Amino acid sequence: MKQVVLGAGLAFAVGLVLIAGEAHLERGVPTWVLAVPLAFTCAGVLVRQRAPLACLGLGVVGIVIDGFVGPSLGTVLVFTDNLYAAALYGPARFSRVLLGVTGVLAVVAGAVAGFLAEDWRVLAVMGVQAGLVLITPVTTAVVLREQRDRAAAERARAEQVAHLAELDRQAAVAAERTRMARELHDMIANHFSAIAIQSTAALSRKDLDRETVRKVMESVRENSVKGMAEMRTMIGLLRQEGDEGRTRPPGRGWPTRRPCSNGCGGPG
Repeated sequence: MKQVVLGAGLAFAVGLVLIAGEAHLERGVPTWVLAVPLAFTCAGVLVRQRAPLACLGLGVVGIVIDGFVGPSLGTVLVFTDNLYAAALYGPARFSRVLLGVTGVLAVVAGAVAGFLAEDWRVLAVMGVQAGLVLITPVTTAVVLREQRDRAAAERARAEQVAHLAELDRQAAVAAERTRMARELHDMIANHFSAIAIQSTAALSRKDLDRETVRKVMESVRENSVKGMAEMRTMIGLLRQEGDEGRTRPPGRGWPTRRPCSNGCGGPG
């Protein structure tokens, strides 16, 4: 806000310097009167971003008054900023309409000047000057606005692509965690199936000696310990929800299914 006020004050000061330097047409009015239209256009600068249409309205009032008492160079220069702000910060459709209106006004101004002066050279000079004052700031604002909108669209598209990539990553992580859960189930089922088979065989055979029974129990214990260890490892990986982006691919350290020690079928 301070920058806007400073800019408007600076524009008014420069306009007053131009008026004092006689950068205006003499219409037989006191010089201080030329500061009135300049004040209107500078007031438009104060609201150029918050109310661009009001900015243009103040600028039009100022330039019309200046046309009767001047015109003065300072007011005309500030009015170009009023046009620029209205086209840049106003509604998009209004900026396109404003471009057409300023183009028509530039042609009409040149034609009227040439008709009154009865000289085609005046028509050409006034047409070019009117185009510089009216068309150039609006065209610049429209081009800048299109580039700004294009950049915003590209940023939105990039954010959308990044969001989709994040969803794909999360889906891949979820699928991998599901695969790990199935693998955990298969490993535990494998070990405990071996335990059940070996213990059943040991209980059903009455003719086994002490050493054979000991080997069967050692195999049961080994399968139990391995199953518990692999289950703890896999559950630890599944709980790493805060570190999903660094989950390791299969075959690089994850526990895999291994055949049972001493055979799953127990003693023959």
